[in-house]
Amino acid sequence: MRVGQLIRSAAAGLVFVAGVAGLGGTANAQRVDPARDPQALPDMVLGAEDAPVTIVEYASMTCPHCQSFHVNTFEAFREKYIETGQVRFIFREFPLDIRAVLGSMVARCAPEDRFYDIIDILFENQGIWAVADDPVLAVYDLVKQTGFSEASFQACLQNNELYAGIVAVQTKAQEYGVDSTPTFFVNGQRVPGAQTLEQMDAILAPLL
Repeated sequence: MRVGQLIRSAAAGLVFVAGVAGLGGTANAQRVDPARDPQALPDMVLGAEDAPVTIVEYASMTCPHCQSFHVNTFEAFREKYIETGQVRFIFREFPLDIRAVLGSMVARCAPEDRFYDIIDILFENQGIWAVADDPVLAVYDLVKQTGFSEASFQACLQNNELYAGIVAVQTKAQEYGVDSTPTFFVNGQRVPGAQTLEQMDAILAPLL
């Protein structure tokens, strides 16, 4: 199956999952720390394992609020909290459309130490690939510099197991009350919406 055909054929399933998330997952949320709950895909982790605070972010690669956090806040947040051993950070997928699935799959197919590099590239260039007539080609043009060949890129997007894993992570997130992006969990406490560094400072101060 060609890459474009895969993306188009997957769209119907994702729209259903995203729609379910919008129907009120918060009301049915279980009180469980998502960071401690097993997931369908391995967690992509930044920071020390023994950090006193763990933050899980659920984000969609096409979400402008997620893009704002990662472009305007995350670098300073990473330097202040993650690189100093105070915060362990986990990024999880909650794609709101099929283009977001495309971005998430490509990030997952990169070597593990390049995952956040791909996330950075795609958020920084969201205004290009997320609205492109051919998003597959636009994403490939952005990430081929990181080591993707045309063959490895196409193989990534034909990975039905990975696609199913991303949808499963999103579906599981509904149990925690995730119904919008970005949504953060700070030591299990749900914090919806893009946060500024100052807002993160206020949230973390009592925990550090």
